[in-house]
Amino acid sequence: MVWTGGGHFETQSFAFPKLAEGESLIRLTTATVCGSDRHTVRGRRPGACPSVLGHEGVGVVEDSRADLTPGQRVVFSVTSVCGQCRNCRRGLSAKCTSVVKVGHEATDSGWTLSGTYASHIHLPAGVAVVPVPESVPDAVAATAGCAVATVMAMVEAAGGLRGRRVFVNGLGMLGLTAVAAARSLGAAEVIAFDPTPQRQDVALYAGASTIMEEEVPPDVDVALELSGTTSGVQTCLAGLGVGGTAVLAGSVSPGPSVEISPEQLVRGWRTITGVHNFEPHHLQQAVDFLAADGGGMPWEHILGGPIGLSDLAAEFAEPSPGLRTVVDIDR
Repeated sequence: MVWTGGGHFETQSFAFPKLAEGESLIRLTTATVCGSDRHTVRGRRPGACPSVLGHEGVGVVEDSRADLTPGQRVVFSVTSVCGQCRNCRRGLSAKCTSVVKVGHEATDSGWTLSGTYASHIHLPAGVAVVPVPESVPDAVAATAGCAVATVMAMVEAAGGLRGRRVFVNGLGMLGLTAVAAARSLGAAEVIAFDPTPQRQDVALYAGASTIMEEEVPPDVDVALELSGTTSGVQTCLAGLGVGGTAVLAGSVSPGPSVEISPEQLVRGWRTITGVHNFEPHHLQQAVDFLAADGGGMPWEHILGGPIGLSDLAAEFAEPSPGLRTVVDIDR
């Protein structure tokens, strides 16, 4: 299903690629609609066009010249990386100097089948692939390749959560995952905020100890910012206690600057860092989480749909209820 600009999609057929060494062809079974794709379609962020959108998905290996077995059920990273540049060598492959991304490349770029809104996806050698246990449903597994793996990267950037007071700002798909992950990883307390009452309720089911009203959370050890709003960033920074760490992941588009007090950082041994995308080991951690405690998240309140590929234009015009709309590829 090729995005041709605005809210328009059209069905197109392409020949399967001839696989090079390290490459694989995956028959997709399920995709999910990430908020970033909605921003692209609405013109809030740039996107290659025409292209096959979608970067969260799960499928079965159909053909491979990599270390994959036909018939394996797998999820995959959002990035294709070189593995050789300075960023890749120092463990920041998400910022590879020659990165290309699943669901972000034009159909005439040489990587035609790059997105998950299709029957198949072609995975270059630089895309991390992780097998999925049969116990994890397709719709749940699909979220590993963006939302859940990004949260795993945030947790690592925070220095771990065990025994710490954690504040999660913004309770979309990533925020709710962060709440559940914090509880699973032994946080002493999980404080959450979102202005939407329905999301607040789901956060309590996901494991939040407290839903914050409008005041700043006092003396938190870790603040995870997922709203992308200026006020959200300000709240996270203001709530940091001594030795606290704020991890920002929601601010992925230009916005107003935020004032920072260097004295507050220095005297309080506070840290501010950012996370965008993730490393291959975070994808494995995401699958492991979904196969364990993450399976107990309130998925019935998180997932919407399912819809078919032919319903995508209507879905982007009027989103289904839920935080992740499930796309059943065979529907």
